[in-house]
Amino acid sequence: MDIGLDKHERILAAAGRLVVRNGLQCSMAAIAEEAGVATGSLYNYFDSKDALVRGLYDRVAIEMTEALVAPDTDPDPAQRLQNYFARYIDFIWEDENRAWLFNYLEATPLISHGDAADIFAPLVQHGRALIEAAQAAGAVRQGPSGLMMSFVRGAVRNLLKHRRHDDSEFREEARREISRMCWDAIKA
Repeated sequence: MDIGLDKHERILAAAGRLVVRNGLQCSMAAIAEEAGVATGSLYNYFDSKDALVRGLYDRVAIEMTEALVAPDTDPDPAQRLQNYFARYIDFIWEDENRAWLFNYLEATPLISHGDAADIFAPLVQHGRALIEAAQAAGAVRQGPSGLMMSFVRGAVRNLLKHRRHDDSEFREEARREISRMCWDAIKA
């Protein structure tokens, strides 16, 4: 149980763990038990499983936005984009459960595409702006910025998902190589 977290966060953390383990077959009672709260108390925070699922999307989007939409004062748009790749790699690697949850939510859409687009809009817009600035500087090939960023983020998630099965330490050299592969895939 996540003792230091408030009830709302404990419920979301518990729901995230159970969704990763069991998919949406987990009951609200099981989520409440995992969170260490009464089932009735859970309903004070989320009036339905749909609301709880929406809360999971919101939580992941907030965490991603906080970690990735960081001000970067580097004057070089290409370097800002490469800095973003490094932060994204670290973000996906640092919390295995969150990475699996994000993969699950993306692969098994539990809300409408429009709702997901609204929830992740700040992150998506930031990624597109980074690509477009690098394109304007001639550092990145021309093409749809959203598609390019989706390609890179998906490649990172997929590669790290498989990398977790490797028992060796995930060293800085591997992080740099993944970042370089991201860059090589879109550079001009």
